[in-house]
Amino acid sequence: MLQMLTRVRCTTSDARCTVGKLHPIKYKYHHPGDLMIAGIISQLYVMSDITFRRHPSEEVINEPIYFSARWTYFASLELLSMQDRFIPNYKCDTQVNAVSVIAGPASIFCRHMTNILHLYKIPQLIYGSVPLRNSKQDLFFHQMFPNELPQNMGILQLLLHFKWTWVGVMVMPNDIGERFVHNVLPTFAQKGICFDFIQQIPNEKFSSNTEDMVTEWIGFFTIVMGSTARAVIVHGENQIMALLRMFPLIQEFWHVSIKTNGKIWIMVARMEFTSVPFQKDWSTDFIHGAILFAVSSKEVPGFQKFVQMRNPVSEKEDGFFQVFWEQAFECSFPKAHKREETEMICSGEEKLEDLPASLFEMTMNSQSYAVYNAVYAVAHALRAAHSAAFKPRGKADGQRWVLLDQQPWQLHTYIRSISFNNTAGELLKFDQNGDLEANFDIMNWVTFPNQSFFRVKVGKLDPAAPPDKIFTIFTNDITWPNVFNQARPLSVCNENCHAGYSKIKVEERPFCCYDCLPCPEGKISNQTDMNDCFQCKEDQHPNNDQNMCIPKEISFLSYKEPLGISLATLSLLFSYITVMVLGIFIKHKDTPIVRASNRNLTYTLLTGLLFSFLCAFLFIGRPEKVSCMFRQVTFSLIFSVAVSCILAKTIIVVLAFLATRPGSRVRKWLGKWLAPSIVLFCCLIQATICTVWLTTSPPFPDFDMHSMTKEIVLLCNEGSARMFYSVLGFMGSLALVSFIVAFLARKLPDSFNEAKFIAFSMLVFCTVWSCFLPTYLSTKGKYMVAVEIFSILASSGGLLGFIFFPKCFIIVVRPELNNRVQLIRRQNQRRQTQPHLNSHIN
Repeated sequence: MLQMLTRVRCTTSDARCTVGKLHPIKYKYHHPGDLMIAGIISQLYVMSDITFRRHPSEEVINEPIYFSARWTYFASLELLSMQDRFIPNYKCDTQVNAVSVIAGPASIFCRHMTNILHLYKIPQLIYGSVPLRNSKQDLFFHQMFPNELPQNMGILQLLLHFKWTWVGVMVMPNDIGERFVHNVLPTFAQKGICFDFIQQIPNEKFSSNTEDMVTEWIGFFTIVMGSTARAVIVHGENQIMALLRMFPLIQEFWHVSIKTNGKIWIMVARMEFTSVPFQKDWSTDFIHGAILFAVSSKEVPGFQKFVQMRNPVSEKEDGFFQVFWEQAFECSFPKAHKREETEMICSGEEKLEDLPASLFEMTMNSQSYAVYNAVYAVAHALRAAHSAAFKPRGKADGQRWVLLDQQPWQLHTYIRSISFNNTAGELLKFDQNGDLEANFDIMNWVTFPNQSFFRVKVGKLDPAAPPDKIFTIFTNDITWPNVFNQARPLSVCNENCHAGYSKIKVEERPFCCYDCLPCPEGKISNQTDMNDCFQCKEDQHPNNDQNMCIPKEISFLSYKEPLGISLATLSLLFSYITVMVLGIFIKHKDTPIVRASNRNLTYTLLTGLLFSFLCAFLFIGRPEKVSCMFRQVTFSLIFSVAVSCILAKTIIVVLAFLATRPGSRVRKWLGKWLAPSIVLFCCLIQATICTVWLTTSPPFPDFDMHSMTKEIVLLCNEGSARMFYSVLGFMGSLALVSFIVAFLARKLPDSFNEAKFIAFSMLVFCTVWSCFLPTYLSTKGKYMVAVEIFSILASSGGLLGFIFFPKCFIIVVRPELNNRVQLIRRQNQRRQTQPHLNSHIN
């Protein structure tokens, strides 16, 4: 079948398709590194001593050819010439027409080639980069590589899988590179990928200004290797590999003062390992650990045996093979023109398997596999065309079939419609756009000190698979570059923000670059690189690291904690003291000092103080419905009784003094009904307020989720804050009136006048409750209850101490003062100071 291909021509000008010897340009240099760098570049881009024969009888012609369009156009036009003479479009000799062209791998060859061949509608099978197409030329392209869109999405998936959000990009300085930058990279950015640099590889050019060329490459090296991005996408073609191998030498010879970082090279399927001959001894560590997307391929049976049987002596028609042999083994074959005597003569017995893999691979790579498939595709298309439209006339000279009315354009339909299995057992077919339908393998390059390397399959990309199986990667099978010590590398603009922190934008930097800000109080972040912290649920609170939520504890003023125990003990102690005082007054009820202080009011006041101390127990313990409903009401009523008793005592003292004046009308107000009336009246008002409170909006048990960060406070909701403060306000008004009256009567001359003690006790009382309000409002949780209990105990204790301690001291310690004689003596002193006091009272 392959004999049906009537002509084989190569339209590329790389080292394997060009006859000649590469050598550097001659120039002046100022640094030893200049020679090496410029020499490598010029050997890649400049070719001389290109030899070819226009006719077997002609002399070998030497012609300098550059890496440009001229040689590609010449090769394309030669396909349209006679077999032995270069006369394009003129056919007067034996007709050996080219029915298709297999071209690659560089896009520049395809772009120049198609300008000529599309005019003749010759099918072009491309096994490398495809140039920017146009509507007139699309029909003549048949891409032996799959569509690049799945590969681009695969690169994106790879970056996202390893969380490499800070990457660099190297592209070719052509329309393919521009298309990748403008059409593909914006899609990457939408998925959260940032770019530290997007750098074009320096243009392929022949320049006599060596300094400019070297400076440009050193600048390129500085940007790429000095970048903080660990992952670098290399979107290029074969020759880029040889250029990248210069990077270690630039560092070595030029001592560039930058701190280079280890890199993970991510390469596209159009790239394969390529080197110029003198690079065969260079270390291949540069690509160790690199990740390559390659078109899926299978091992072709017999390929290695075929390669081992190749012999440049027996295959004289293949001039390219002899040139490769000379360059690979650094020898030369005897030729008509003179060679230097120092050159080694090629014997033809050299073994290809002895060459390092960096110079020649014994296995078929993806591009070779594409050429192999392209040949079979054309062969199958020719057979299909022959079976459908052509009839065999016979053999010319007994050698080959001669096809009738053969036209190249007729082959397009058959190429696009064929579907066949190659010898490796893989099904091949083209889609409607002329692209080969195939999958991608994700390969990992592993190198060895002896210049050998091999590719390890670490994943695959299957565009036809279900969405969750399109991209597959086996991370544990990847060998990372040595600088990372086999640890998965990170490629981020900055360290990730750990849990407990959130990202904050850095001005004038890409969105992948950010600072980390600790979460504010009450918020957490439980993942890395979170944009914002968030609140926990109401019944949870952040832990100390603010990276997780933990349940809040139920909190209330309990008898089991020190604060609750202390307040309960203090309440019992004051209650006991109050009972003792009440007992003393009952025991000595007939003594002058007890009788003078109005025994009934005294007993009522002491009883009120006793219950005020005991009502503190309503505030301690777990809030229940009953305790919540009655604790504030009970406290306010008891205190109203106590304060109204003090007010009544004070009023009676003043009225009793005024009643002693001759002709005073105050006497009619004095009587047994006065004190109870004052107490009942005041208590009735307070009881009315409490009744309205309990009727309209009674207190109830409630949970406070927000006041305390780590606790759920179980408390009594007062229901109506207005009613609560009304109760406190009325009680405060009573206290204020009592204080004012007691203050005015504090100097009345009486041995048993207690107005001055009442004044001082009410001053303490008012001070305590004045401080209570701001303290209560500024306190949270169970400590609010503690503040109120303390205020109850402090104010009640003040009343008990300052009113009754002096009396108890006289009764118990100085009983001689508790007699009628002292009363008479005090009365005489009162008469002497009465005029002054009268004016004071009036």
